[in-house]
Order: sequence, then structure tokens, then C-alpha cells
Amino acid sequence: MIWAGYLPGIADDAVDWQTLSFDRGGSPVEISVPSLSQEQIAALSDRVRAAAREKLKTLPVTRIVNIVDAAIARLLDRNDPYRQRMEELLPVITGYDAEMVRLGLTEYLKTFRKPQLTRFLAEDFPNPACLDDFQPLAKGGFAKAHGPDLLLHVWAGNVPGLPLWSFVSGLLVKAGAIGKVPSAEPLFASLFAQLLAEIEPEIADCFAVVWWKGGDPDSEMAFLKEADTVIAYGGNEALTALRQNLPVTTRFLAHGHKVSFGLVSKNALDTKKAPETARKVAWDIVRYDQQGCYSPHMFFVERGARVSPRDFARYVASELAAFQHRFPNRALSIAEAGDVAAWRQAEEMRLLSNAGSELMSDPDGAWSVVYDDSAETLAPSGLNRTIRIAAVDTLEDAIPAISPFKPFLQTVGIAAAPEELFSHSALLGEAGVTRISALGRMTAPEAGWHHDGRFSLLDLVTLTEIEATAETAAESLAPYAD
Repeated sequence: MIWAGYLPGIADDAVDWQTLSFDRGGSPVEISVPSLSQEQIAALSDRVRAAAREKLKTLPVTRIVNIVDAAIARLLDRNDPYRQRMEELLPVITGYDAEMVRLGLTEYLKTFRKPQLTRFLAEDFPNPACLDDFQPLAKGGFAKAHGPDLLLHVWAGNVPGLPLWSFVSGLLVKAGAIGKVPSAEPLFASLFAQLLAEIEPEIADCFAVVWWKGGDPDSEMAFLKEADTVIAYGGNEALTALRQNLPVTTRFLAHGHKVSFGLVSKNALDTKKAPETARKVAWDIVRYDQQGCYSPHMFFVERGARVSPRDFARYVASELAAFQHRFPNRALSIAEAGDVAAWRQAEEMRLLSNAGSELMSDPDGAWSVVYDDSAETLAPSGLNRTIRIAAVDTLEDAIPAISPFKPFLQTVGIAAAPEELFSHSALLGEAGVTRISALGRMTAPEAGWHHDGRFSLLDLVTLTEIEATAETAAESLAPYAD
């Protein structure tokens, strides 16, 4: 039996443990997750809140950066027991290919090393020392940033490592934190919390990792009542329900359903560049099977190059076939397989009335590419390596197709010349896009990125300001005043 969660101050034998079973990798795994009583939730919240005030909030932010950096260094070492545990179990839990998990973990973890964390802080705070003490403001006076006393993370999804972003964000602003792991992947955050406590026992009581069954109103309400800030990930309906259960004084930071897509300029489609561009597009599709909010659903490809949009779609199909040999896609649940089948059936029916379009797919259904000769709107894919590639006369023609989806847009992967990049980016920003990346990097945001166009750290804090008038008035009361 494998134990998930991290519960400072609560004995294991005092907890009611629930068993989650995973069998996507051919080697069944059972993971026990904690189900806490109302009294235990209250006691755990009090302990984390008090420890954060006493310990975490008194540490310089540079010390916290060093602690996280030490944990990341351990996880980047493939000989470390924690890293080995992740490599062994995450493929079984999530169903993703083991080599994809290994490469993905390394790539992701590198964005949380000390240089990247320092950049992360600098992105949101002109002077990160304001997290430690009052610092001068450009307008006059001084300010100090305060993180929440208790920050509740509600994580979702089965992409390995996804909770790390908000977990680290909470640590950097010195918030006592409780994180709720999803049933689809309860391991990563649990191991990271255990590793942090091992590296720096002084902050071992400043965070916890818990679980409750989706739809359990009693546990959910008990945790929501304790938190003064909630950051939550998930479907829009679930997030709406969470918001409705929160007191008006609780800050709520929601990251809901998003749609991402790509643009390919004709400048990337000569006979030399097109194959490499297609490989990058395929990698964005293959990596974690389009389960992230930054994963592409569709690509708009410009006409007028040596390689036509239809030929480019065939290149992408060829690359998906090659990736299937290297990184076989995971076994789908019944619901996921049904969604893919429904998407393909709908596309096949639509293509009957669109003679210029084409469906290319793996004989076993491992991937599918739809070439659309006249797309009029952005359309979600069926996920799990299904993609639509649409021809456009100019990349600007994609803007009307995406505009109706403004509240849901996030990442655009783009292959374009410098002048095109900036002119198109201005239009994309007006349409609602919040992140623009290179192709092949859609699923790997840079350190310090502004998730959904917001501030990862600044949104978590409140500022206490000493106005210049107060400073001036204080001078008249100093012992040395005349």
C-alpha cells in the first residue's frame, strides 16, 4: 500500500484512509488517501496557520527560495529515492508513457530552480524584499507584502507535477497552505510536501496535503471556512459551486476551462522548415495527450507556401505516428474513449459535406488529424491526440474564428517571422489570448509566466502601506526633533 497526503500533527492511525486504485500501466497500484473528520480539519488548519505565522513568515524570502531549490535539486537527481518513486508510480497512476513522464518531469522541474524562482519573484515584485520588510515605494512611503494566513489549494487533473506551481507560489509569499490533491493523481504533491519537510524541518508544520471525495460538501465546506484565500483549478461548473460556498471576504482565484491553439505562417512552410515545424506541432499535441489548459485543440495554417496546409497536415500526421512508437498514448477510460469516438464520428459526418477536407488517423485510433479546408470557427478537439488543422488565406483570418471564445482563450503557439509575431500578437491579445509561445513549447510555460494573464504571486498578497505623510509626521515626534 502507498500512502498519499501529508498531515503534520495528526497520527496516521487516527485517520480514516480511503483507497484509490490505478491500473492504467498494467501494474495495479493502490494509494491510500486521508479522509479527515470535521475536528481534524479544524485542528490541522489551526496548526498550519500557527506554524506559518511563527516560522514561515519570519524567514527571509531568499531562505525560502533556497529550500525550494534544494528540493528541486533532489527531484532532478534520478538516483534520489523521491525521484525514483515518482518515475516508478506516476506512469501507472496517470497512464502516461514512462519515458514521457521522465522527460516531462525534468523539463518542468527545471523551471523551479533558484535562478528561475528569483525571476519568478522579480516578475511580480519590483523589490521582492517587500515580502520581508517595508520597502520604499516610487510614489513615496513604504510597503510590505503579506501572504495569506491560510491558503487553500484545490488541485485538479492528472498531469504530473501540476500542483507544484501554486504550491511554490504559496511558499514564496509565506502563506500557510493546505492543498487538496485530485483523485486522478494524488502522489506528486504528497511526495513534494514530504521532501520539503525532510529538507527543512523548521517549516514542516507550515503546509499540509489532504484529500476529500469530489462532491463531499461537509469536508469541502469545512476547509473553505478555514481559508482566507482559495486558489482552485477545475471545470467551470465546479469552480462556480466553490465560489458560491465561499464567504464574501475570502479571496478566490479560479483557473477554469481554457482553450489553446496554434498559428503557422507560410514563412514556416518551405520544404526545409515544414518538417521541423510539424514535429514541434506534434509534440505539443502528444505531450500529456492534450490534458493541460495550454495544450492545442486546433492549428490555423496559412496558404501560399511551397508546402500547402493539406501537406502540412500530412506531415503532422506522420510525426504523430512516429511519436506513437516512441511515446505510446495511454489507455483511455471508457468516458475518454467515448469522447474521442464521438469527436471522430462528428468530424466524419461533417467532412461528407466538405469535399476539400480530409481525416487522417492511426488504424488503431491512437491519433487523428482532421484537415479542414474552410474552417470558420475555433473548435475543441476530442483530446488524446486528436487535432484539427485548418487552412486560412492569412493568419489574420483566424481572429474572427477565435473571437467568440474570448473568455476561454489562453495559449497560442506560433511559427512566424518577427514582424508577424508582434503584429499578430497584438490582435491575439485583443481577442483574449494571454500567452504566446513558440511551437513545441506550448505545454512548457516559462518560469514566472502570468497564468491566465494574472499574477501568480501578486494576486496572493495584500500590501500594507506607510504613506509619506505618516513618515513626515513621525519625524516631528522623534527624540532628536527640535
